[in-house]
Amino acid sequence: MGLTKKTTILLQPELHRRLARLAEQRRTSMGELIRTACVRQYGLAGSPQRTNAVAAMAELSLPVSSTGDMKRQSVPEPEAFMR
Repeated sequence: MGLTKKTTILLQPELHRRLARLAEQRRTSMGELIRTACVRQYGLAGSPQRTNAVAAMAELSLPVSSTGDMKRQSVPEPEAFMR
């Protein structure tokens, strides 16, 4: 998908310096660095990607029990902390 919208943001001088340095190290533009961070932070995964992720997780055959059993197995009793 091509870039079709423009956004102007204001950054503190130190953040701007750090991002510019990071972009230079990664041999990319500051714009691309910020776009990548936005996608990672706010997720733009579409429905097919989500469906594939859920299907991949279902194929893992992880042990699953009732909610109560899983809670008991993963949350220690208070007495365990007193030992």
